Amino acid sequence: MSALHHQIVIVGGGTAGITVAAQLLRKNKALDIAIVEPSEKHYYQPAWTLVAAGTYRIEDTVRPEADYMPAGVTWLKDMVTGLNPEENNLTLSDGRIVSYDYLVLCPGIQIDWHKIKGLKETVGKNNVCCNYDFKLAPYTWEALKNFKGGTALFTNPNTPVKCGGAPQKIMYLAADYMRKNSLLSKSDIHFTTAGGVIFGVKVFAETLNKVIERYGIKTDFHLNLKEIRPEAQEAVYDVLENGQPAGEKVMHYDFIHVTPPMSAPDFIKQSPLANAAGWIDVDKHTLQSTKFANVFGLGDAAGTPNAKTGAAIRKQAPVLVHNLYNFIKNGNLADAHSYNGYGSCPLITGYGKLVLAEFDYNNNPTPSFPFINQAKEHYSMWLMKKYALPFMYWNLMLKGLA
Repeated sequence: MSALHHQIVIVGGGTAGITVAAQLLRKNKALDIAIVEPSEKHYYQPAWTLVAAGTYRIEDTVRPEADYMPAGVTWLKDMVTGLNPEENNLTLSDGRIVSYDYLVLCPGIQIDWHKIKGLKETVGKNNVCCNYDFKLAPYTWEALKNFKGGTALFTNPNTPVKCGGAPQKIMYLAADYMRKNSLLSKSDIHFTTAGGVIFGVKVFAETLNKVIERYGIKTDFHLNLKEIRPEAQEAVYDVLENGQPAGEKVMHYDFIHVTPPMSAPDFIKQSPLANAAGWIDVDKHTLQSTKFANVFGLGDAAGTPNAKTGAAIRKQAPVLVHNLYNFIKNGNLADAHSYNGYGSCPLITGYGKLVLAEFDYNNNPTPSFPFINQAKEHYSMWLMKKYALPFMYWNLMLKGLA
């Protein structure tokens, strides 16, 4: 097969890949950049929770990838099957070898549907819902509208997931829908999570615990979903002790929203660029590979201990672009910029209510609006989530302007 070479190869044309390419070209239009991305569609995934609650149109979350591919970038419409950093090249699914001088890895996160027995076969029907897929998010709203009371389960796995707050957001919206439709008294809502706390940052956890109390939600910690039995309407969990299975619990459901386990894509896990957990092994501040100096990584597949959100990418991208560009010019990371672990979780707590949780690696709050108490629910933050953030994403971030 034919061999290709580009100065910079970016693996992944999602939020991170497009943003990095656009910002690099703003620094220097002469850069030779290729993006490897198989999808012809680009999705605004943060709105899928709103779609699932009947307050956003699914059609408004997707646009053609071609419309956002920066001018001058070579788009390799294919998937990566192998990374060979020792040889400075990678392999595409059609067998082509692409060599590079510099590599940026941001392939996103992989949803491991197969790790929950029965999930793939039944999700999107039988009141088994999941908002982590463009085709499935609208079904959550259908199932919610048809819910007349009973047991509603909302799960959270024992792996990192994209937007760690999303498993709770849909639960609070569903609970508010039940409240508005006089169904709360007929409903038994459970948050079943493999974790041991509702949220890792104390000041926001305190607010969320009040929200949970308001809706009468029961929290079931240290439970990791491993099987769905649709005929019996049963969810089977491992009971965790010190993170390991130590028993089993079966719960009945009339409605269940499943957040599936997630991991780095297989080609990352199987490469020399992965850390022990399978994520891209990068310095958490400079985003440079700890193993190969001409490789950088960001986004959901990066092994950085921050929340996996688009907001994190918005802060990571300029750091990576600065450091990569300096490395190209000088061969080192002199004057390196540093990423502090910023993540943002717009925690929707009901229709018209949102807590904007922003924090760094050390779980210190990092508010963008210090003149308001961001640990409280605000209607203004709901408006920002529903209208301002999508506008900023499509019109500024993907063009390298934010």
